[in-house]
Amino acid sequence: MQRHRVVVTGLGAVTSVGVGRQAFWNGIAAGRTGVTSIDAFDAAPFRTRIGGEIKDFKVADIDYPDAYRLDRVCQLALFAADEAMADSGLSDVDEDKTGVVIGTGIGGINTIDTQQKALHSKGPRFVSPLTVPLSMFNAAAGHICIRHKLRGPTFTVSTACSSGSNAIGEAFRLIQHGYATSMVTGGTEAPLSYGIFSGWNALRVMSTRNGNPGEAVRPFARDRDGLVLSEGAGVVVLEEYEHARKRGATIYCELVGYGFNNDGFHATRPSAEGQTKAIKRALEDAELNVDDIDYINAHGTATSANDSTETHAVKAAFGDHAYKVPMSSIKSMLGHTMGAAGAIEFVAACMTLRDGVVPPTINYHERDPNCDLDYVPNEARDVKVKTLLSNTFGFGGCNTILAMRSMLCKGSAAPPNPRQPGP
Repeated sequence: MQRHRVVVTGLGAVTSVGVGRQAFWNGIAAGRTGVTSIDAFDAAPFRTRIGGEIKDFKVADIDYPDAYRLDRVCQLALFAADEAMADSGLSDVDEDKTGVVIGTGIGGINTIDTQQKALHSKGPRFVSPLTVPLSMFNAAAGHICIRHKLRGPTFTVSTACSSGSNAIGEAFRLIQHGYATSMVTGGTEAPLSYGIFSGWNALRVMSTRNGNPGEAVRPFARDRDGLVLSEGAGVVVLEEYEHARKRGATIYCELVGYGFNNDGFHATRPSAEGQTKAIKRALEDAELNVDDIDYINAHGTATSANDSTETHAVKAAFGDHAYKVPMSSIKSMLGHTMGAAGAIEFVAACMTLRDGVVPPTINYHERDPNCDLDYVPNEARDVKVKTLLSNTFGFGGCNTILAMRSMLCKGSAAPPNPRQPGP
C-alpha cells in the first residue's frame, strides 16, 4: 500500500506559560515558568497547592456561540484548534476528507465535579440536563467538527498522558493510508478541578514545594519531588504533502514515524523495556537510525521512577549515541498537562525544528547519577535540529513516540515559502 507523506501546516496552543503558539514558544524558549499557586479553588487542605493554571485565557476570544456553555476542556481545545486552522490557511477544504482526532485523559471533569456537587447538596432535580454532552470525552472533537464544518474521520483517544501523542499518531496514519487529506488533531486537558486534584494528591506523586512554585518541577534532577498538575491544549493541522504543496501552504516539518505499545507490566509504574521497544518502533517506522536523531523532547515528569526509567530506555535504545543527544523536558515550565502533554510538546518540537532552538529543562541544579544524559539544563540552546523524537508515556503502560524531521534535511523536499524564525 502506498504511504502518503504527512506534514504539519498549522499549530495552536494554550498553556500556563502563554496563550497562543508564539507566546507559548517565546515563554519556554526563555525558560519562563507557568506554575503558580492555584486560584481555581481553595487548595489549602492539600499537600500540594500549586499548578499550571492558565490565568489569562478568555472564553470570549473563541469564535463559537456556545463556547461559554462548554466544559473548560472543550474551550481550550476550540481555542487551540481555531489558531491551528488559521495558521494553516486551510479554508477551502474537502470537508469529507478532513477529520478530527483529539486526545484527553479525563474529559469534562469540571462538569462532573459541578454536577456531583449539585446532586449531593441539592438533589437530582438540580443536575443540569447538559451534564452528559458537556462531560463526554468526545465533546472536544465534536465541537471542533461543528465549528469548522468538518465531516471526515473523527474520534477521541484516551490513553492517559499519551492521549495527545496517540491522537496525532492516529491522524498521521489516516492521512498516510489515504482515508483523509488533512486532519485537525492534538490533545486537551483541564484537570484543575477539586475532585481530580484530590485524587492526584492522594497518589502523593506531586511536588510539595508550595512556597516557590516556579522552582517546583525539577525533571531529571536529584532533588526532584514530583510533578505538578496543569491545564492546556495543543492542536495541529496535519496534511498530505502534495495537498499542502499544491495549495502553497507553509510547512513546519514532516511527521515521519509513530511507535506505540503497552508495557504489559503495571498500571502506574513505567517499564524501561516497554519504552525502549516503542522508541525502536518509531525509528523503524521512520526508517531512521539512532545517529540521525538530533534532539529528544522528553516526557520528563519530575517523578523519581519516570525520569530514571525514561533515561534508561533512551540509553537502551540509543547506546553510546544517547550521550550525544540533547534531551529536555518542557514540563519543568508547564507542569504536566496529562492528556494534552504530548500534543503541546509536539507543538514545541515543531518550533524547535523551525527555529533551531532546544528549550531548556529549568530547575536543574543537582545531578542524579541515575539520570546522566544531556538534559539542556536551565537555558535554551541553539542546535541545528534536523530530526527529533518526542516521547510520551502514560498510566496503564502506554508508550508513544513520534518522529519528526525538518523539510530542509536529506530525504525531504524544501517547503514553499519557508517560515521565518519567530522573535
